Amino acid sequence: MSTHDSAASPAPHVPLWNIANILTMSRLVMVPLFVWFMLLDGPWLRLAAFAVFVLAAVTDRIDGEIARRRNLVTDFGKIADPIADKALTGAALVVLSFQGDLWWWVTIAILVREWGITALRFAVLRYGVMPASKGGKLKTVLQIVAISLYLFPAALLPFGAVFAWAAHVVMGAALAVTLWTGFAYVVDAVRLIRAKGENAE
Repeated sequence: MSTHDSAASPAPHVPLWNIANILTMSRLVMVPLFVWFMLLDGPWLRLAAFAVFVLAAVTDRIDGEIARRRNLVTDFGKIADPIADKALTGAALVVLSFQGDLWWWVTIAILVREWGITALRFAVLRYGVMPASKGGKLKTVLQIVAISLYLFPAALLPFGAVFAWAAHVVMGAALAVTLWTGFAYVVDAVRLIRAKGENAE
């Protein structure tokens, strides 16, 4: 086979229902299960909600790694993965605020930033792709850790007050990084649009 023929060969077909996408969809399925456990009363049910949240968060890390390493990246996965992420963290934040564990203004600020930047990234696709930044990845980690600290049933531990204090501290850091990276994405979007306009001229 010649080099030209090899280069012209079509890319291998990636099945829609591959392991990475199945993990992504399982994360979406875990969201209502998590909410159900949260709405039930009792420290052990709260622990179950904590376990479901952590498991779902772990699948977020795993499905991305699998998709990249095994060349299983699909358009469906690119859309479903961030939706599953936002659904999981959004549901956790709303339930925590509903139950009085987290201030509503924190939840609203984070959700407005998350869905706003997601909409912005889709809106500027015609100008170019805005990849996830290192700050964005740090934001995700801080949010997951903060929410996990809020979720863990501190009543089961003799030093539960430490968890409440740590949750507030980490959530403060998460909120700061969330808002800062949101501003940075807006700046990047403006630069992307301007650069595209200048090239068109």
